[in-house]
Amino acid sequence: MTEPLHLLEARACTPPDRRPAPPTEGGVDLNHPDLYLNRELTWLNFNFRVLNEARDPRNPLLERVRFAAIVASNLDEFFMKRIGGLKQQVAAGLTDRTSDGRSPAEQIQDANDLVQELERQQCQVIDDLLDLLLHHGIDITTWGALSESERASARAHYTENIFPLVTPQATDPAHPFPFISNLSLNLLVTLRYPEDERPALARVKVPVGQGIPRFVRVGPGDRFVLLEEVMAGNLDLLFPGMEVLGAELFRVTRNANTEQNEEDADDLLAMIESELRDRRFAPIVRLQIQQGMVPLHRGRLAAELGLDEETDVFEIRGMLGRRDLVELTQLARAELLFPPHHPVDHPRLSGERNVFHVIRDAEQLLVHHPYENFHTSVERFLAQAASDPKVLAIKMTLYRTSKESRAVSILESAALAGKQVAVVVELKARFDEAANILWASRLEEAGAHVTYGVVGLKTHCKAILVVRRDYDGLRRYAHIGTGNYHAGTARLYSDFGVFTADPAVGKDLTELFNYLTTGYSPKRDYLRLLPAPKILKKALLAKIDREIALTTPEARGRIVFKMNALEDREILSALYRASMAGVKVDLLVRDTCRLRPGLPGVSDNIRVISIVGRFLEHARVYVFHNGGEPEIYLGSADAMTRNLSSRVEVVVPLTAPGPRHDVLWMLELQLNDQRSGWEMRADGSYYQRVPRARQEEKSSQQRLTERYTKRRKEADKLKKQTIRGRVR
Repeated sequence: MTEPLHLLEARACTPPDRRPAPPTEGGVDLNHPDLYLNRELTWLNFNFRVLNEARDPRNPLLERVRFAAIVASNLDEFFMKRIGGLKQQVAAGLTDRTSDGRSPAEQIQDANDLVQELERQQCQVIDDLLDLLLHHGIDITTWGALSESERASARAHYTENIFPLVTPQATDPAHPFPFISNLSLNLLVTLRYPEDERPALARVKVPVGQGIPRFVRVGPGDRFVLLEEVMAGNLDLLFPGMEVLGAELFRVTRNANTEQNEEDADDLLAMIESELRDRRFAPIVRLQIQQGMVPLHRGRLAAELGLDEETDVFEIRGMLGRRDLVELTQLARAELLFPPHHPVDHPRLSGERNVFHVIRDAEQLLVHHPYENFHTSVERFLAQAASDPKVLAIKMTLYRTSKESRAVSILESAALAGKQVAVVVELKARFDEAANILWASRLEEAGAHVTYGVVGLKTHCKAILVVRRDYDGLRRYAHIGTGNYHAGTARLYSDFGVFTADPAVGKDLTELFNYLTTGYSPKRDYLRLLPAPKILKKALLAKIDREIALTTPEARGRIVFKMNALEDREILSALYRASMAGVKVDLLVRDTCRLRPGLPGVSDNIRVISIVGRFLEHARVYVFHNGGEPEIYLGSADAMTRNLSSRVEVVVPLTAPGPRHDVLWMLELQLNDQRSGWEMRADGSYYQRVPRARQEEKSSQQRLTERYTKRRKEADKLKKQTIRGRVR
């Protein structure tokens, strides 16, 4: 049920930063550490905003469960990537402070404190959701609450379908403590022989995954019990003749930072495979235990796993491994989910006309996913390139793609057909290394030229270049995007892509691919594109300075950035300077933002808005007012030091009136979103905006869906009228 407007008060607020902003009276030192928020803490702050979507009664119930699962998954990744990296710094004796003044040890402590609060709130939210699910006939019960017949049925199911996969492991002087895999659920079982007073311990892994669900259905309805409870209730099958004294659940998280120095590698592919093996056995950075574990067992687990019991052990009330809640969203309960989302075809790309002719006739075509269809735009562009006899070459970057990637299959078919296919595969895309190794091998077997980018830099740009023999000679067609060539995320992430046959863009992409496939960087001139790491950061800083120079009391400059994260210290300082000069700065930043808005005399001209909704905001857009002649760029780069200095990124200018209008309209829509917008305060906290009128109850994402659907219907109507006119 939708909550009435008068009840939607501004109750949702995220935690502030512990450190106060510096005083700004009498001027301010832009190097002062308290001007800059911490990267790790601001990312955790984002998860409080995601958790609020699980709390918000305006969202369908199972979608709220999904948001709770996303928070849990995000926290797992945070410990694997961020805490793991900070622990490595501490172990190496590093005490360097970040620009916000925190040492690695201080960041870990502050992050752990914030995680404890986040998990406390998450636990309460999940309790509330489980109560609401029960009202809708979805019951997550306990083993003890089952009837005798239900227990017998669950035992039979377990014995037949799961028990053969379970392997108990003793822990005693004859059996060293077993290896515990990353993110696995484990039962620590206490047992003894009937005539022996000395208890023994055994570890039993809960075999979730590979077709084994965490939630075991009981009976014909939507009643479930957790798999670990079924296992704990049937331990006599594993330990016949022994007395089971108890079973306690625990879970570990391992460090994912196992990168080796690729400059020293003779074979990059072999090095990445070695990294994946190392990651499996990487140090443990977090132990989660269920509330009530015997203190002796808690201490022993911490000792066996090499952890500090005070700082590395997290006691959790309720369910461990809450990311598995996503299983519940697969229930056939449409009334508890968002209505199905159906991307529309781009009006210019939906007909039978050759896609290259369409692109050639347009200065630029803008596609906006997930509102517009990825399959009938990007994948169609690739498919026609593969089948068109006039196409001679296809060049493409691959950072992440889907498991059953149609893009890779298309490239394979193009290579097998004799076209020149060159693919730059980023093997070091975190958590996608194994998949990318597979794609690289398949493409090589098909005859494609596969390279792995430039040593020391990740290839993060999203670009396709097609060389075609047109009626007037060779012509280059391009697609440059903000999101990965991934059909799955194209339905969940909000991203832009630009198609163009602009010769200058084609020339620039030729230079870029030559750089990516050779690593050589002699003087390469770019006419349109702003690539990182050589050009983009300098260009952004120069454009901010130009905006400052063009600002007068009568004509204020304006900067609008939209991105996932804003972290680079020099960009932050430049934006502060712009605000101090009177430039209006609007920032749409999804998660990490280290700038403090609203500081008197420093950032009182800066707004920071975070949009959290059904789709993950993933687009990157840079807009400069430029004295009334706006420049608009979009591409793959966030304003983060790693993106600007140690990745190959590309942004492209929008020059066509239609795409420029669409992007500017979308930015203004999101800046004024009163449904899904969160506004940042100077103390680092965010407060959720509240609709002030009925027309503001729709989120920017809802309004975008309606706009693109309406545009598509209008295009279809016009097309029918044109056909009728021809028939007459």
